[in-house]
Amino acid sequence: MERHNCIEETVFRYLMKYPKNIRFVEVGIGKNPYIAQNLKKYGYRIKATDIKRKSEEYGVEFTEDDIFDPDLNIYSGSDVIYSVRPGIEMVPALISTAKKSGCELIVYHLGDEVYKDGGRVTDCGVILHRYYIP
Repeated sequence: MERHNCIEETVFRYLMKYPKNIRFVEVGIGKNPYIAQNLKKYGYRIKATDIKRKSEEYGVEFTEDDIFDPDLNIYSGSDVIYSVRPGIEMVPALISTAKKSGCELIVYHLGDEVYKDGGRVTDCGVILHRYYIP
């Protein structure tokens, strides 16, 4: 049986509430493709990024990208950028990228971290921070 983290499952269930025509980008997929793989499995369009390519292939479109110097073409045409447990120092760059791309930004923070005022907080079983809504 596939094991996964309850947090990722909860975030995935929240994102599934979006219409099927929504295009997602996961920033910082790291070694945890659970959300991206499941969004794809359920028919959503999903891209993933990380600062370096992982050796594993996750079955989702992947682009190496540095969120501190992003290639905005990766995010262009997408609707929602999300990130699970990004370093707090990444949040300003995530917000900037979301604004420049016209994408909603959803962040699940590590522990009790919050950037500035925390944006619009959504409790869906875990606390999500919506830092930018176009």
